[in-house]
Amino acid sequence: MILFLTRTYFPEGTNGKLECEGKLISYTIELPWKRNERGISCIPEGKYFIRKRYSAKYKWHLELVDVPNRTYILIHPANNAQKELRGCIAPVTKLSGPGLGLMSRKAFTKLKDLVYKALDSKESVELIVQ
Repeated sequence: MILFLTRTYFPEGTNGKLECEGKLISYTIELPWKRNERGISCIPEGKYFIRKRYSAKYKWHLELVDVPNRTYILIHPANNAQKELRGCIAPVTKLSGPGLGLMSRKAFTKLKDLVYKALDSKESVELIVQ
């Protein structure tokens, strides 16, 4: 499975559109681009594999593998990139401003169900960020 994340950059945050086979899955919010600096920047454009991950904070969620100079880049619910993200990607149902969105849990559940189904059937899942 290949997911495409098409970004629009703003000084306050990064907004995106997440699609699979030309169909919209959700919108996304991220931190603004600040040269891939840990904790304050979105990740570089590129191709990443996605795997399942569990933590006490986010329960079952998604992790991007082999992000250059970064660790624990996750996909998890958040509605405000500046307040809730440190480099991760948050799916949202609706964009409400640069780095801001609404109903993230609903969008995250939809994405997680889609990705987990593919991973459970031994399919690899790639995210192409552009």
